[in-house]
Amino acid sequence: MNKKEARLRRARSTRLKIAELGYTRLVVFKSNSHIYAQIIDGTGAKVLASASTVGDVSIKNGGNVDAAKLVGKLIAEKAIAAGVKQVAFDRAGFRYHGRIQALADAARENGLVF
Repeated sequence: MNKKEARLRRARSTRLKIAELGYTRLVVFKSNSHIYAQIIDGTGAKVLASASTVGDVSIKNGGNVDAAKLVGKLIAEKAIAAGVKQVAFDRAGFRYHGRIQALADAARENGLVF
């Protein structure tokens, strides 16, 4: 099993548990040059809010901790505007450190509860 398959296996088990509980989830995906976040409803059928370094944030380098903090702040503001305050954090199998942790902390500081 390579690194990507192991990450996807971890992501699948997390998503199954969140779907079983029916929570609204904050999904995070990172690439080498960008970071993306979406708020998805409990059924998994509708995206309620989204933010990323591709179109929402004008920053020179989208693949660093500062960019992740901006995306975390932006997704929290959009989620609260959409009427969502409590979410389950779906980190897509990524380890909780670096950019993922920075995004989560910024979202918490700006009003999301998870």
